[in-house]
Amino acid sequence: MNLPTWITVSRLLGVPILLYGLQSPTIETRWIMVGVFLIAAGTDWVDGYLARKLNQVTDLGKFLDPLVDKLLVLAPLLSLVELQQIPAWGVFMILARELTIAGWRVDPNLQKSVQGANFWGKLKTVSQIAAIALLIAPLPQQWQLLSVSLFWVSVALTWISGAIYLFPPKTT
Repeated sequence: MNLPTWITVSRLLGVPILLYGLQSPTIETRWIMVGVFLIAAGTDWVDGYLARKLNQVTDLGKFLDPLVDKLLVLAPLLSLVELQQIPAWGVFMILARELTIAGWRVDPNLQKSVQGANFWGKLKTVSQIAAIALLIAPLPQQWQLLSVSLFWVSVALTWISGAIYLFPPKTT
């Protein structure tokens, strides 16, 4: 395994830390979990940058990177459902899209080549990271509407990016 792939795998360390830290979090624990989440999420940019810069893009990395990203997003979302901050059906909407795209990617009859993330996929990722960070953070009550609204924006962008991935616009 090369350095970018090791960085991708290291992102997995954030998953159990987040799940444990969000079981019955204190204010201090929540701030720590925001930091853990943002650091782990930031490694997604680092591994991609290094893979391209060092010319170390591999099939293993292309497989692991989106898988680890999904785990890193879904772990805190499930914890937030348990903490009753967001509804389970919203997280299910994200999970359904991610499983559909993952299935599409592995079926050679459906997919001619691996597509990279487009603008909508990147926007989806940024909105998910922002929403999760705001929802984990122990912010005053007046931030609650913004945090939950951003979660729903991320759900919508998740579905929009999935539809664009499955049905790309025709180019002439």
